[in-house]
Amino acid sequence: MSILDIVRPYHDKLTAIRRDIHAHPELAFNEHRTAELVARHLEQLGIETHCGIGGTGVVGVIRGGRSLRAIGLRADMDALSITERNDFEHRSTVAGCMHACGHDGHTTMLLGAAEVLAQRRDFDGTVYLIFQPAEEGEAGARVMIEDGLFERFPMEAVFGMHNWPGLPVGSFAVHSGAVMAGTDRFDIRVLGVGAHAAMPHLGIDPVPAAAALVQAAQTIVSRTLDPLDAAVVSITQFHAGEAYNVIPDRAELCGTVRSFSASVQTRVEAALRRVCEGIATSFGVEVELEFRRSYPPTINTVAEAAMCAEVARSVAGAAQVQTELRPSMGAEDFAFFLQHKPGAYVWIGNGPGEGGCTLHNPHYDFNDEVIPVGVAYWVELARRLLSEPR
Repeated sequence: MSILDIVRPYHDKLTAIRRDIHAHPELAFNEHRTAELVARHLEQLGIETHCGIGGTGVVGVIRGGRSLRAIGLRADMDALSITERNDFEHRSTVAGCMHACGHDGHTTMLLGAAEVLAQRRDFDGTVYLIFQPAEEGEAGARVMIEDGLFERFPMEAVFGMHNWPGLPVGSFAVHSGAVMAGTDRFDIRVLGVGAHAAMPHLGIDPVPAAAALVQAAQTIVSRTLDPLDAAVVSITQFHAGEAYNVIPDRAELCGTVRSFSASVQTRVEAALRRVCEGIATSFGVEVELEFRRSYPPTINTVAEAAMCAEVARSVAGAAQVQTELRPSMGAEDFAFFLQHKPGAYVWIGNGPGEGGCTLHNPHYDFNDEVIPVGVAYWVELARRLLSEPR
């Protein structure tokens, strides 16, 4: 009997759980109902359960055999501040909040794996099930680490999985190396001297200075970085003024940087600071830059990625596993785990990405047909990793 045959009888039950979570989304560090649902499910399975890690995080512990080896499997639980535009029965019941990234599906697939692993325990070692809060911009992974995750639950490697619209259902993408970009955020304040719009010579206009800064920032990637180093600098907000006849005393810019290495992050920040200093001198304004490192790049370790690809082929078939897909400029806080432990983060196909099925879209919904495949992958990964020699 294949692992998928073992998992399929759980499909209806897990679909109901997934849709219940979808209907009751919760934002970062407020996943109280979801965490309670997860903990209750684990405890009913007889799984040792630890709550309140990194705020609302939950860790389940499943032991099999006598080995001291251990691995971690992670799912994220939080939703997004988006108003859902779907009209199906399990749509969000919370105004302005929805599961638009599939974390409801991720949580459900790991709960399904917990059920199969707890009943069979046909592995030699310990599986830590990590249900993480606050992936969406609030670095819940880092908070769990700071709260002692790896000290309390010592594991030799950690693994993550995310649904990916555009990949066929039942397929996987596994990267050896970079999977997701690192992301930084910046705020720039251009300070001038306000004046009447009819008498600009009596003030120092911050608007043209800020406009020049927007233009100059676009040369950072093209003229500062090696052409083979991928990066994006995007200024996404420009705020200035309140009246037609007033030159404002300040302009404010906000934006983001995406890249695949810490060295590129550092070079981009240094270049942006030089641009700000140059604009300040050229236009006679003051420029204040606040540059915040957010998520580091998500970089799979080679050996663990190879094992994940092997497991994915055993579950889905060789033709359904891509290993040459380009990485994404999106960001993922699973990167913090990979700064501390070897591991790999894979994509599982969610089906066609058209018609509102893309991530962070108000019409998005996780594809329930993915659930058995994801559960089978988690179960088989744990069994393979904890049966192989160290």
